[in-house]
Amino acid sequence: MPPEPNTAPLAAAARKRHELTRAKAIQALRELDRTGAPASFEGVARRAGISRSWLYCQPDIRVEIERLRDTTRRSPSPPIPAAERSSDASLHARLEAALERNRQLTEENQRLRRQLAHALGDQRTSTRARS
Repeated sequence: MPPEPNTAPLAAAARKRHELTRAKAIQALRELDRTGAPASFEGVARRAGISRSWLYCQPDIRVEIERLRDTTRRSPSPPIPAAERSSDASLHARLEAALERNRQLTEENQRLRRQLAHALGDQRTSTRARS
């Protein structure tokens, strides 16, 4: 009976190559996102030095490329690099501040309207008193 081939080194090399390719693809995606460049399968493959077909076979990487691509397509202005984008927490804080300012302005408007109504009433009363 012939000896069984030792495939462990071959399998280990394939796993290592797969992980290296994934790392290259993820790095290329991060770079595209960081710079605000449009994301596409072609762009990621070119930047990472890997094949597009390999990217299409990786579900998580494929979803991320599609998400970034859709984000940049929806935006009418040039894409904003990741480091310059507002976080959800930042946007929420800005919204809360704007709502508080709006409430303050509404209260001030009401106070000024009451003061104006009193002043006009006083003016009308003093004009009648002179007549």
